[in-house]
Amino acid sequence: QVQLVESGGGSVQSGGSLRLSCAASGFTASSNCMAWFRQAPGKEREGVVGIDSDGSTSYADSVKGRFTISQDNTKNTLYLQMNSLEPEDTAMYYCAASRVDCGEYALYTTLFGYWGQGTQVTVSS
Repeated sequence: QVQLVESGGGSVQSGGSLRLSCAASGFTASSNCMAWFRQAPGKEREGVVGIDSDGSTSYADSVKGRFTISQDNTKNTLYLQMNSLEPEDTAMYYCAASRVDCGEYALYTTLFGYWGQGTQVTVSS
């Protein structure tokens, strides 16, 4: 049974940092396409960053240079390091997994069949 459990969310001031974690079970995270998505109140869920099984990454323009995705294969865990946070980054953040390679579709929700429950990130100005 595939499970994704996010943690690490919280409240920070603008310019602060957070690191989100996504613990995967039931499959090998590094062998699949994994991604982080976020959804703010009243908005559609949007892709933040994806990482394919070959290690290639795709970042949304809004987070390039500020967010970094990584994996710890020994822990089967995906991470999202978020620096220089802005109030616009406030959202529920979700971890997602796909059984197929992402390719150019790493930021598309329709590619992903497995989702975590989300972790809230709130950035105040």
